[in-house]
Amino acid sequence: MISNFIGWIFALLVVDPLQAEIQQQAERARLPVEIVRQSQACLTSQGPKLIERAAGDYGWAAATVVSIAIGHTAPAELLDGSDPQCAALVGALKGADEGA
Repeated sequence: MISNFIGWIFALLVVDPLQAEIQQQAERARLPVEIVRQSQACLTSQGPKLIERAAGDYGWAAATVVSIAIGHTAPAELLDGSDPQCAALVGALKGADEGA
């Protein structure tokens, strides 16, 4: 029961804003439409994994929420770059962050 609550809070504080931030960064960086489509697939596959990890590791969940809130962790850092659906998005977002 606590795990479900932690997972819900993590989704509310991290995964939902992560999706909005990635969409915003993709638009700002004017990424190709294909990468934007892949970002949706990436979030569909990675979101549940992040929530599951948060529900099983409260320390990681708390540290991640704080790190994102203070701007220490970029959204792209939470995504698995080895996931084929996320690789192009992670590369593009990291490139956009370095160029800014």
